[in-house]
Amino acid sequence: MVNVKAVSDYINSFAPYDTQCSWDNCGLLVGDENKEVSKVGICLDLTSETLENAKAQGVDLVITHHPLIFTPQKNFLSGDKAYELAVAGISLISAHTCFDCADGGVNDVLCDLLGISNVKSVETEETSVPMVRIGDVEKQTSADFAKLVAEKLGTVCRVVDCENVINKVAVCGGAGMDFYDKAVKAGADAYVTGEIKHHEMLYAKEKGVTIIEAGHFETENPSMTALKNKLENHFSQVEFVELMQTPPVKFIG
Repeated sequence: MVNVKAVSDYINSFAPYDTQCSWDNCGLLVGDENKEVSKVGICLDLTSETLENAKAQGVDLVITHHPLIFTPQKNFLSGDKAYELAVAGISLISAHTCFDCADGGVNDVLCDLLGISNVKSVETEETSVPMVRIGDVEKQTSADFAKLVAEKLGTVCRVVDCENVINKVAVCGGAGMDFYDKAVKAGADAYVTGEIKHHEMLYAKEKGVTIIEAGHFETENPSMTALKNKLENHFSQVEFVELMQTPPVKFIG
């Protein structure tokens, strides 16, 4: 028999919860750790869409990347997703920054998709385990590399194009600009991340190191398939499914 705790403990073995950022909230957030699990749904976020999908498919447990509960709540009322999960008897585990950092996690998957080789970790003070990855690509223009990123991730990129030759690339899925300077110091010619603020773009232009903004959802969601594969290889008696999630952003024009 596999229960919620067994799944949580296994995730903790390859993406330790104690490696999460100080502001994060990873681990079992809703449910009963002793409940038996026969079907597990995996998704980036627990949205209304993925919650209804989970209910329709009869899952016992949902695993998300982004935590459902980030900050303390004073109540859990009808309509609140945590309440709705509990009423449906569905537990929820979140593996956020701990999975960003993990071997085979978000950023390693991103490197694989983009064809980055000789991958190494970039040390940062912000996390106890390195989150950012850096490695090599075939020499190319910044514009050509941005096109490759867009193609591989099925997205449209915004680019701070410093028109430099791209040979060494650093990546951090999601909102990764806190680590940009460390990536530059590590020798990156380009930095791929999910979202960038205007003042950060201006800063990067002055630094002269290209940034490719490829979408928060688009840079992280591919790793959900990798997580599903890892879990189903370990728990052969449990069914794992990816819950349908529509990207929140449309590109128009």
